[in-house]
Amino acid sequence: MKLKVNGEIKELEDNITINELINKLGIEIKVMAGAVNMEIVKKDNWDSYILKDGDKVEFLDFVGGG
Repeated sequence: MKLKVNGEIKELEDNITINELINKLGIEIKVMAGAVNMEIVKKDNWDSYILKDGDKVEFLDFVGGG
């Protein structure tokens, strides 16, 4: 299936969860928030949320500034 992740098309196997996607991309430490098709998905649900072909996924990390 194809997903758009942070604006970039990724080709992945079907039926993966948000957590599996994060692990495959190697970004698990930095991710603080996630959205699928512009809807925030709570971190508690990342293990059970199954992504679908064509989903647009955005991962955000928070950067402090001064």
